[in-house]
Amino acid sequence: MNTISQGKERAAVPLKYRLFLMLLPFIILTALFAYLPLYGWRYAFFNYRPGIPLKWADFVGFRWFASIVASEARRAEVLRVMKNTLAISGLGIATSWFPIAFAILLSEMRNIRYKKLIQTLTTIPNFISWVLVYSFAFTLFSVDAGLVNRVLMNLGLIDKGINFLLSGEHMWLKMTAWGIWKGLGWGTIMYLAALAGIDQELYEAARVDGAGRFRQIWHITIPGLLPTYFVLLLLSIANLINNGMDQYLVFKNAMNKDTIEVLDLYVYNLGFGGNSTSGIPFATAISMLKSVISLTLLFFSNTMSRVLRGESIF
Repeated sequence: MNTISQGKERAAVPLKYRLFLMLLPFIILTALFAYLPLYGWRYAFFNYRPGIPLKWADFVGFRWFASIVASEARRAEVLRVMKNTLAISGLGIATSWFPIAFAILLSEMRNIRYKKLIQTLTTIPNFISWVLVYSFAFTLFSVDAGLVNRVLMNLGLIDKGINFLLSGEHMWLKMTAWGIWKGLGWGTIMYLAALAGIDQELYEAARVDGAGRFRQIWHITIPGLLPTYFVLLLLSIANLINNGMDQYLVFKNAMNKDTIEVLDLYVYNLGFGGNSTSGIPFATAISMLKSVISLTLLFFSNTMSRVLRGESIF
């Protein structure tokens, strides 16, 4: 009797409210970790000193925003950081088709056990912290005991070890390569899910018409994956100046700082790694501008998608 009455009460709740209650925990988490921290933006408008309550700090308005371009040295510093950021992000966008190619290669494998093994091995790096990635890189490329240097010296190609990790040459390419290695398998998962949604009757009809595997990929698989690719591409453009910090923090040293310091790492160094007492409000001002630029890029890329493709993500 109680079960019947509970079922009637559950059925009496409209579907839209039940769906909202299911979504409510995620809304709360988003509010706590994405929107509540925005309250800290107020530090950008005060002459804040660590250890002193903000209410005792002097209100300075847009002083910290103006200081970004106030001096030649500061402008040069910001331009250097932006160049690193845009270059690495641009390389990331230029190689954003790698997960599509890898997903197609996996889907074409006929040996299921080998396919699952490759997918597992390429997905595992995504769950490894960048600290462990650097440890792996140190094992491979360190001067004295690195595997690469030992192999090259044993082959007689070099006389002494090369300090690959200390060098600042080709740093943009190095960071892009490490990012691809770490995220390739994880990025492929979304395209494998998109592949599962392609109507299999299209492949059967293509085989009946005499199309080989390459033509099926070119005319069915790739067009079926492009909608997913364009959505992720728009999000990548919106995050053009958001490279993250962990990867660059662990690989940074005195020799490659000029070419590896991206905007997120620059903000971190200002707020927590610098000796200047103005670090926190100035870093907050840059973070605010970074968020505004990212939002502008999102709307711009969405508008361009609507104009060029007739579709948008919102």
